[in-house]
Amino acid sequence: MSIPQSGGGPIEHPDQLAEFLALGCKPKSDWRLGTEHEKFGYLADTLAPLPYDGPRSIRALLEGLRDRFGWAEVREGGHIIGLTRDGANISLEPGGQFELSGAPLMSVHDTAAETANHLAEVAAIADPMGVRFMGLGAAPVWSHAQMPVMPKGRYRLMTDYMGRVGTHGTQMMYRTSTVQVNLDFSSEADMVQKLRVAIALQPVATALFASSPFFDGKPNGHKSWRSRIWRGLDDSRTGMLPFVFEDGMGFARYADWVLDVPMYFVYRDGQYIDALGQSFRDFLRGELPALPGEVPTLSDWADHLTTVFPEARLKQYIEMRGADCGPVDRLNALPALWVGLMYDEGALDAAWDLAKGWDAQTREALRVAASQEALQATVGGLRMQDLAREVVAIAQAGLEARGLGEAPFLDVLAESAASGRVRADELLDRYHGDWAGDLDRIYPETTY
Repeated sequence: MSIPQSGGGPIEHPDQLAEFLALGCKPKSDWRLGTEHEKFGYLADTLAPLPYDGPRSIRALLEGLRDRFGWAEVREGGHIIGLTRDGANISLEPGGQFELSGAPLMSVHDTAAETANHLAEVAAIADPMGVRFMGLGAAPVWSHAQMPVMPKGRYRLMTDYMGRVGTHGTQMMYRTSTVQVNLDFSSEADMVQKLRVAIALQPVATALFASSPFFDGKPNGHKSWRSRIWRGLDDSRTGMLPFVFEDGMGFARYADWVLDVPMYFVYRDGQYIDALGQSFRDFLRGELPALPGEVPTLSDWADHLTTVFPEARLKQYIEMRGADCGPVDRLNALPALWVGLMYDEGALDAAWDLAKGWDAQTREALRVAASQEALQATVGGLRMQDLAREVVAIAQAGLEARGLGEAPFLDVLAESAASGRVRADELLDRYHGDWAGDLDRIYPETTY
């Protein structure tokens, strides 16, 4: 989840909303990648989720990273809730999922090194406390009542709202973890093509990275329960965005969609003001009930952009959001996959050629099937395993064209695509095999 955004001063004309997104355009020489990943902390002796406060806690971990490794703290309401250093951030998801939002970097090698360094720093502080971290798309055993609640105003408001819309919102907030990569674009046309490819092929990423077959202490019938949760959250702000594939798609069309998404909050003077269900369009007219007579700033718009959750999200870059968190090799494979598809023109064209004939119903059916069956899914005449082979091959070619030696990061995905098996299949085999149904065995198996 995002920290308060810095966007700019008062919005004087609606065109500024699309212009704000267009500020992300940059020449290819300036393109970077930023990897984000979340992970679940737990107490090694009790297997309980890591609390926010106490001698063995998230707060103690944040303070240890600050004091030993030179991170600067971020506070809200007197509580330490994040860290920042050299363009990277550490933040907290609602249930204490510990997130690294990496700095914008040149290559997959760089982001892999950043991830390794982060995990080593975390382990240096956590291990002496008897704290461990695991990488899965959903907490396999803990109930909602067991999850800690982070001291962040944004999450208090969201928790209330999630309880009134959809069916799975609080599960998403408190009991899921993801890995994603953020990528750049050069122009409006480049953004449109990349966003279309990102959304259309997100189900393939969901299938390849599926690692959440357990929930509430038992198999849940899906390979990616995390992906299933997103389908039951809030239809007004999630999904496969059919309008992205229509004529006229551009920055203004995306901004128009976001304007119609109900608001969560307005951030003022360190406080989150309740604007649940209110309209940003009313805000533009100075008619927001939460702040009557006040008009929004571009920082408010930047904040509102963080409250929509489609399968791929546009800000001043594009976020690839479909993958479950997993082991380190897959944390590195996710940016490799999307950089390979997006940052070489030939690969991007090939990826679009693969997906451009699908209609909205097919894309949605692929999304549903990916969560249920991962690479064993079939939709119409499309076999997910075949799609995965093609997508990974295109990405490999794209990375080879970059000439930076990044293609080996895709080996783990090529193996999955060849075998039709993903992390969820491996974990289910262990559960039904040598674990004999004992899910406590999953903790050491998935610990970094």
